[in-house]
Amino acid sequence: MTTIFETSIERTLETLVMGAKPGLSFEAWTFDDTKSRRATEQALKDKGVTARIRSAYKPLLFTFLEEIDLAGVTDIEVRYPVHTNAPANRFRLEAYPLAALVGDARIEFVAREDGEFLYDVTLTRNGQSETLKILVPNRVHQDVVGETNVSPTGWYRAEGDATGERLETDYEKLFHSAIDAIAGHDWGSTEPYFEELNIRVSHPAEDMDLPVGDEVVSLCEALHEDFYFSLLEFFQKKSGRPLGDRGLKPGQIVPEIVKSAGEIGIRVETRPLTTGFLDGKEQAIDTAKEPPAASQMAKLLAEIGGEEFNTKSRSGRVLSARYIKGSEAAVMISGGQHPNETTGIVGAIRAARALKQRANAHFTISPLENPDGYALHQRLRVDNPRHMHHAARYTALGDDLEYRTRENSGEHLNEKAIRFTAQELSGAKLHVNLHGYPSHEWTRPLSGYVPRNFAMWTLPKGFFLVMRHHAGWTQQAEAMLDHVTRHLGAIPGILEYNNRQIALYESHAGETGFRIINGFPCLSSIDDRHTVPLTLITEYPDETIYGDDFIAGHTAQMETVISAYESWQLLQSDAPSA
Repeated sequence: MTTIFETSIERTLETLVMGAKPGLSFEAWTFDDTKSRRATEQALKDKGVTARIRSAYKPLLFTFLEEIDLAGVTDIEVRYPVHTNAPANRFRLEAYPLAALVGDARIEFVAREDGEFLYDVTLTRNGQSETLKILVPNRVHQDVVGETNVSPTGWYRAEGDATGERLETDYEKLFHSAIDAIAGHDWGSTEPYFEELNIRVSHPAEDMDLPVGDEVVSLCEALHEDFYFSLLEFFQKKSGRPLGDRGLKPGQIVPEIVKSAGEIGIRVETRPLTTGFLDGKEQAIDTAKEPPAASQMAKLLAEIGGEEFNTKSRSGRVLSARYIKGSEAAVMISGGQHPNETTGIVGAIRAARALKQRANAHFTISPLENPDGYALHQRLRVDNPRHMHHAARYTALGDDLEYRTRENSGEHLNEKAIRFTAQELSGAKLHVNLHGYPSHEWTRPLSGYVPRNFAMWTLPKGFFLVMRHHAGWTQQAEAMLDHVTRHLGAIPGILEYNNRQIALYESHAGETGFRIINGFPCLSSIDDRHTVPLTLITEYPDETIYGDDFIAGHTAQMETVISAYESWQLLQSDAPSA
């Protein structure tokens, strides 16, 4: 192991208390939870200081949660800033999920004509209106890859000062000092640059559940996301790749953000890869309430029978799959490409178990395509079971295995070999690839707030389908989407679930940009990148869900596979010859 950077940082709240003189009055905005900010206000009051300490993260939302009395309010108008260096809906997104938290009051978001960092909020109560100006402290800055961002920041405003000034908080210092240290390290010139790059952070902020779906406000989770994707971008630039290139193979980047009792510290070091799993007890797979043990998945896969084929990941973990040979039209079924998207892993194995009962079933099943990522997800869930953990999204090489080809992989074909073998064994022309996405808001607060290159995924918007097909296969793609969405629509409650999420999404982000087919958002496009002519991708909002929500998710995934398989059998007479 090599230590790259290590430091502790004085907490901003403690600095404010120590530096305050009796008789002082001020407002401050920091990246701290409500409990810590209220405790600091009391400590200042005990010193004879009048202070209001607000959240620098999602300040409009917290103003409503902590300060605005909605009793009797019938209408709310939020006029939000539009800044030239940020997406037009950036500050409307940042208010999420306010529209679901105002009871029966009507709420409208209106874009302002300027980028001044203020929300103008008009409340109508008993026929009378009042307008509040809500400061939303931000700064315009360049990040480690030279991109210009508009990011939330700390702020300090003394009584009598109408403007105030930026307050660089502990949260910001922690992030930027570590990123700068990593960027300044000599990583050599050849990918991968390391086995595991570990960023261990201690931070005192508590997560805050919101009474909307799976929504939670988490400064620790946001820090994980910002570290992970900022470092991917740094290594993309270092390698001469474009930002967002999923073929980058830097190694496994692992931010581990743990809650502390009050201290703030960070240690960055390189480590060897792990090789095992942190497996828990077995569950009845049809009613599994959390991601299952890898050992149980291997056992269930073996019970399906057929011809086994396998490969190994970078760490040496075995990736297994099965080929069930029959006379029907073959289908490839896979899950766990991104193993923090957990319902598809269970849905894939459940579907294979059901299809095996068909007399002439013909399919391949690979339910856990990325075992290194799955092991990391197990590890990260120990401290933070309700975080998205996108560090577990890619392989231990640091790439998205779908973007690995025979031509660009060199000696590192690894996990991707399982797909090539599946297609060669079965001759399948349809691949059902089960995925998920965040079930609560995803942000990068210190890098422009909205996740760069992933803006469409920042808010949940129901269970939707993505169809990618070769030219000449449009008719089959459309017929399958119609068949599958009709089938899914019969699942009790799923259309209502979609409608609730889509309505809240549209309140804060605008139109989804999706076609709605039989009540389900869908995207369909010609894409020759895949080696099979038809690829049906599911997207269930499953990152961080458990219990009955998890069961509903993997049931929907299973039903999608079964429906697509049946549709594919019906479409054979119309399929092109190539």
